[in-house]
Amino acid sequence: MRSSRLSLVFFLFTLISFAQKVNYNIASIPDSLKQNANAVVRLDQMDITIASQRSMNIKTQRVVTVLNEKGLGHIDAYQHYDKTTSISSIEAVVYDAAGNEIKKIKRKDFKDQSAVSGSTLFSDSRVVYLSYTPISYPFTIAYSCETETSNTAFIPRWYFLGGYNVSVEKCVLNVSYPSDLGFKKKEFQFSGYNIKKTEESTTKLGYIAQNILAQKSEDLSPSSGDLLPRVMMGLEKFHLEGVDGTATTWEAFGKWYEEKVLTGTTTLPEETKAKMKVLVGDEKDPIKKAKIIYDYVQKKSRYVNIAVGIGGWKPMLAGDVDRLGYGDCKALSNYTKALLQAVDVPSYNTILYGDADKANIQSDFVSMQGNHMILAIPNGDTYTWLECTSQDAPFGYQGTFTDDRDVLVVKPEGGEIVRTKIYEDKGNTQIGKGTYTVNENGDFSGVLKIDSQGSQYDAKSRVETLQPNEKEKHYKEYWDNINNLKLDKITFTNDKENIRFIEDVQISASNYGQISGNKIIFVLDAFNQYTGNVKRIRNRKNPFQIQRGYLDTDEIEINLPAGFSIEFLPQNYELKGKFGEYKTEIIKKDNNKLIYKRSMLLNNGKYSNKEYDEYRLFMEQVSRNDNAKIILTKN
Repeated sequence: MRSSRLSLVFFLFTLISFAQKVNYNIASIPDSLKQNANAVVRLDQMDITIASQRSMNIKTQRVVTVLNEKGLGHIDAYQHYDKTTSISSIEAVVYDAAGNEIKKIKRKDFKDQSAVSGSTLFSDSRVVYLSYTPISYPFTIAYSCETETSNTAFIPRWYFLGGYNVSVEKCVLNVSYPSDLGFKKKEFQFSGYNIKKTEESTTKLGYIAQNILAQKSEDLSPSSGDLLPRVMMGLEKFHLEGVDGTATTWEAFGKWYEEKVLTGTTTLPEETKAKMKVLVGDEKDPIKKAKIIYDYVQKKSRYVNIAVGIGGWKPMLAGDVDRLGYGDCKALSNYTKALLQAVDVPSYNTILYGDADKANIQSDFVSMQGNHMILAIPNGDTYTWLECTSQDAPFGYQGTFTDDRDVLVVKPEGGEIVRTKIYEDKGNTQIGKGTYTVNENGDFSGVLKIDSQGSQYDAKSRVETLQPNEKEKHYKEYWDNINNLKLDKITFTNDKENIRFIEDVQISASNYGQISGNKIIFVLDAFNQYTGNVKRIRNRKNPFQIQRGYLDTDEIEINLPAGFSIEFLPQNYELKGKFGEYKTEIIKKDNNKLIYKRSMLLNNGKYSNKEYDEYRLFMEQVSRNDNAKIILTKN
């Protein structure tokens, strides 16, 4: 007994001594970890203990040396909590560049606020976060937190490297779990990284990674989630929002979610149901009825953001949304579903990853995934998708936040993995038709109609909502090739029925044409000139991705000043390759009139790092030809 006590004392003394010897002096960081880094993660450790289907404890230790202002975003000292998740402890210690302690931050010194914008309805959904303004750089923050939760449906994903321009000195993940809950994992992008398994059995999993160098962000790189190492984890038997669940197949998971979580959330007042029936009247077509209901939801409700990870996946009751007029993506999707039920139109809650960078539900890893919810309405052999958080999106239009990705459609009979709408490259069109005149002084005046469809509609239609000064800024940036640009008149036609956005623009500019003696020189392609720059990257490491392709076509009539003849006219040009097709054609109508035609097709796709220079040269050729000049000589 005495021996045991002595051993315990010695063990505690060793722990205390070790803690005191931790060296946070920046000089102790290897130079290789500082290269290309705005921050160095000295230690990132998470210990997850799953005690049962309804109990999970998570301990986090994160020590980050912030080298400059850009590294502040890598501190990650925050924690969400709600009625199912409690924070047992949270604190931080700040050290100076020499590793001397300069500040201790206790729980009471952290900011604690609602995780919901614009509402106190979900007052139990909150976030605690560290708000620290450094006196100087570099400095180090050692952050620790411990939480307890009954929700075991979401086991945190583990990222060995949190993004670009950050390095990792040591990264540790330890997970323990009962053997009968069906723990599972999926590893991504481990190749080329110093990641070792420290333990793997029927009840434990462990990883350690050391000295992961910072990566520079390279233009057109895929999202970091597709490049950097990470681990997904899940349980076949889990707990969510007060209900035990199973996730062995998507069909079983979807059936459980529909029956145990969504049931009872679509009840509406009889008055509201009667109102919906009056709204649709004698209409029989389910899609046309859905369109009427969707318009009603857009006019009545507004989106309230609930931070990711808070609020669970049990939607706010449809009756509450009906009464209050707002909700998050789950609430508004579920509310729309309830209104559609009132007029006998079936629809299904759909879970996905919403982001401009396309991300799939991992179809081979049955688990609670996703960060967003939309609605699917069966329409023959396919679905019509409704983004219920938008007050102005056309009916059935997805845009670039939810298009072309695997999603989980939750039906009463079970879950189904489905691909959302794919906007083909040739369907993402911008059609320009117009005319411009250059006078003898080189001054420019023109009119142009731009018709945008497909994914290009998404970007262009936002212009309509801009303030006048923002619109002016937008067009001056869009036509940055025209100096002294003046916007004379702009009108918009937002054709939501056919999902087309039309801009009718009248513009003018002084000195568009350069006067040199008796000559006028100007670029023929005034309206849709590619002025971008594909950056030269020596020894590129990452593959690159063109997320969405497009097709631009232009036909412009050009009026030349009287009394001038054409000394030089650019040749017609054609370029074809794996990245797309480009073509220009110049037709001489008479001495003072030209027709300029241009088409540019860019193919979406993922390409290797070795193909990057080829792409850069392709776009350089496009840019060079778009900048081709005509020379006029005075008669």
